[in-house]
Amino acid sequence: MSNRFPDGFLWGGALAANQVEGAYQEDGKGLSTSDMQPNGIFGPVTARQPGDFSIKDVAIDFYHRYPQDIALFSEMGFTCLRVSIAWTRIFPNGDDAQPNEAGLAWYDKLFDELARHNIQPLVTLSHYEMPWALVENYGGWGNRKLIAFFERYARTVFERYRDKVKLWLTFNEINMSLHAPLTGVGLLGDCTTTEIYQAIHHQLVASGLAVKACHEIIPDARIGNMLLGGLMYPLSCKPADIFATLQENHSWQFFGDIQCRGAYPGYMTRYFRDNGITLNIEPADLEALRHTVDFISFSYYMTGCVTADADLGEKLRGNILDMVPNPHLESSEWGWQIDPLGLRTLLNVLWDRYQKPLFIVENGLGANDQPAADGRIHDDYRISYMNDHLVQVREAIDDGVEVLGYTSWGPIDIISASKAEVAKRYGFIYVDLQQDGSGTLNRSRKDSFWWYQQVIKTHGAALKP
Repeated sequence: MSNRFPDGFLWGGALAANQVEGAYQEDGKGLSTSDMQPNGIFGPVTARQPGDFSIKDVAIDFYHRYPQDIALFSEMGFTCLRVSIAWTRIFPNGDDAQPNEAGLAWYDKLFDELARHNIQPLVTLSHYEMPWALVENYGGWGNRKLIAFFERYARTVFERYRDKVKLWLTFNEINMSLHAPLTGVGLLGDCTTTEIYQAIHHQLVASGLAVKACHEIIPDARIGNMLLGGLMYPLSCKPADIFATLQENHSWQFFGDIQCRGAYPGYMTRYFRDNGITLNIEPADLEALRHTVDFISFSYYMTGCVTADADLGEKLRGNILDMVPNPHLESSEWGWQIDPLGLRTLLNVLWDRYQKPLFIVENGLGANDQPAADGRIHDDYRISYMNDHLVQVREAIDDGVEVLGYTSWGPIDIISASKAEVAKRYGFIYVDLQQDGSGTLNRSRKDSFWWYQQVIKTHGAALKP
């Protein structure tokens, strides 16, 4: 086995606009669903009032400090940075007649700065936010009209950045819509299962049309999907548990099946039939779905277990995604189970299923980092976590899996998506910011900064087996 990663493997980190940029109403930006959820994606919708405060309004001020941050990423040796475009910076209301030039110009500057440091951008079109006006005025993705609005947005940025961005993603963790329908598909209030799947269908059609547009406008680009890698294990070897696990994994794999294979799989047709779900699917929709992605990207944080025993499952459930925990795994401070070997398993499952290149675009450890007396951050726990996961990525590559790259979540401390927490820190770079908004926003390097620098410099040879 080689202890080095392949030549051309992309090393870097991943960010989301709504968790780092701040400047939430500068330069013509409109309000997004993220702006209306100041306490995170599982928090309530809150009407914005003049003078009110959300930690996300400023976030880590990446909007104004991006040159400094990109210089630090370059110092680590990044060859790739995953970012997202805030849809509301380009079309503040989603249905505007013309794009917002100030928003387009800011991303020009961002991509130019990355180019100066030889860092390739990997750009997500929609990362856990959409124009709030599309929710208020159209009912979110439940309305078919959003397909055309999104296609226009996608074509606008493809045309603008065709010479600067060659790697694109459509929707972040598209399967998360089943767990957070407002964040995923802009549905307010109590939604029926049929309404959620109809909205998801519209989004999948829009994804297919974005893939088509990207191939037309930027022929030398590659565009992928983005899945929440929610791999599940059976709690026991009982046949009923094995089959229940198969079905649970189907609940997220079907998104990849459509985006990679171009049609609804048979098991979803049966699921809809068995559950009385009838979707409005037009002939043009089926044609749009045939435009499949060039590669599969995914996030990986943890695995969970499944049991067919409803009483046992209810008794054991506990962590953030409401999974049955694995009794053989340890957990992070936030209850996320740590399973490095699960990443190798997931890479093999996705490769066997699709035979398309894979890209790990989120993986990392959220922890309550505390500066030592000298101000340094000794985050050996993060180094251990990431080392063990990257060793398994290398093993998967030796298994024959084609892996394009790895962008950790997130390379600098950010505002967490789930609860808008500052204390849940992921970065190699510490940001002096507290939950009440106090702090200098100064950046400092954690111990993991120097560790990741060596991993990249040695193409993975610095990893410990």
